[in-house]
Parts: sequence; structure tokens; C-alpha cells
Amino acid sequence: LVKKLFEMEVPEIYDGTVMIVAVSRDPGERSKVAVRSKDRDVDPVGACVGYRGSRVQAVVRELQGEKIDIMPWRETPLDFIKSALQPAEVSTVYANEEAHTLTVVVADEQLSLAIGKRGQNARLAAKLVGWKVDIKSRAELERERAAAAAYAAAEAAVPLTALPGVGEKTAERLTEAGFGTLTALRQATLEQLTA
Repeated sequence: LVKKLFEMEVPEIYDGTVMIVAVSRDPGERSKVAVRSKDRDVDPVGACVGYRGSRVQAVVRELQGEKIDIMPWRETPLDFIKSALQPAEVSTVYANEEAHTLTVVVADEQLSLAIGKRGQNARLAAKLVGWKVDIKSRAELERERAAAAAYAAAEAAVPLTALPGVGEKTAERLTEAGFGTLTALRQATLEQLTA
């Protein structure tokens, strides 16, 4: 529906110069639209917005006041999520390819804006990008890092001989093989330990 409405209002979409790549929508409340241009001289967002917002306002009226965010489409999820989370400003993005998750870090005062009312902004952005999105404030990220460092330090302080069934000789061999901490042991495979 949103694509067709924009096609009717924006000649550049109708003629194929500007393409709507992705849309995510909460009907009646908000839509996020990602656009790109085949012509480097045509601004895709500007074409959709129109002079003084005339084109996008026509679509908004047709959708009875639904808010519409229009952003440029980006090839990489790391870049795309920054524009998809507008109006919030993103500080840093970390990607976990295996889990298909983006961890987005924002300034403390931007957290509620990034998440949005009832999580709407984050949900629509994640749907638009196609990845799971985890949003954290800088303070929250620092607390997690400090807790992880404290845990690692505490674990490093535990001698291997404290483990049931590990004596001095076994602990010495494990350390020589590069498994001198509980963390290293936990991450080792059965084959590595057997060797």
C-alpha cells in the first residue's frame, strides 16, 4: 500500500529512477521507507519528500496522519541501521554475523528515542534492516564491560587445582598447553583437551 501510494505521488518512483527497497509499517501509526536512486544526480529522499514536503504529505493524508520516515537505503546493515533508527543518533554499531544481530550503542539521552514508544522505532528499524537489533546506552555498555572484566579477573584468580580431579601435574600440563585459566578450559574442545 505504502509503495503504491508513493508510486502515485512521486514521478521518479513511477518511472523507476527512484526505488523503494524496503518498507516496515505499524498501520495507522508509523512507517519507515528505505529508498535508493539509480541516478546519482537524483536525491531519493528529496524526491519522495517533495518541495516543502508536498509529496510525502499527500501520502500521510491518504494514510490518515500516519507518520512516515524516509531514509536512504544502504548496502551494509551497519550503515543501514544508523539511518533506520532515525531520529535517534547512533554512536557505534557492532555486528554478530553468526547470531545475525546488531548491537547499537547510543548516547544515554538518546536511548528512549532510539527504542521509541512501546519499542516501535527499534522494532520497525529491525524489520527494515532484516537483523535482530539490540540497543544499549553507553552507560549500560560500560557496566556490562566492567562486569565481564571483573568476572574474568575473578575466574583467572581461581587455580586449576581447585577443580575436582585436577592435581598439580595435570594443572601444570594444562597450563603448558595454553589452558591455564577456567575460561580457556571452558572454551577448549574435547579433542584439544584429550591431546
